[in-house]
Amino acid sequence: MADRPGGDESVSTTADRERTDDVDVDALPDARSDTDALSDADSLPDDLDDAGVDEEVKRRLREAYLNDEENALIVTRVRSVGDRVVVEMRPPHGDATHTERFDAPRDGSLQESEAFLDFLEAAGVSPLDVDELVGTRVPATYDPETGWRVDAAYRDESEAGGGDRVAAAREWLWTYRAWLLAALLVGGELAFVAVLILVYA
Repeated sequence: MADRPGGDESVSTTADRERTDDVDVDALPDARSDTDALSDADSLPDDLDDAGVDEEVKRRLREAYLNDEENALIVTRVRSVGDRVVVEMRPPHGDATHTERFDAPRDGSLQESEAFLDFLEAAGVSPLDVDELVGTRVPATYDPETGWRVDAAYRDESEAGGGDRVAAAREWLWTYRAWLLAALLVGGELAFVAVLILVYA
């Protein structure tokens, strides 16, 4: 039987091809596994030791989480502003403040301060022991747009809606009463000078 042309060539087998593929892969310098790439210290940034979560971020997240879980405000101060009683409160785990304003007793009568009396009663504090109000937890809810809102049992419902605007206007007028008086005086003098100019011009 005659020899076939090229009979000296060896027949490649599957094992030979696999060995050839292994050699080719090893010959490539960039052909590294993901594990090798992650374990290579040169691929990590130099400032990795400084990386992490900022303490301010952790503090804010913790306070927000605890405040949402608590749903309460703590009375920190009760003071008088003009003819109003201002009750200052803050969340149990935060620095934000919330204030509630009530009409203060006048002329030796409590009739004009029923809302404040209702607040004290809801908190379980006697008007004769008002010092105990500080530190009291008041149920409240928080809304991102409107802020804190004290439970209805602790606030005067008659001040809802338009009543709140009236109370805010009264507070603003009382706060800036000196500036308003000065503006009225200056405006009156300017008006008087304008009248004199028109009469005698």
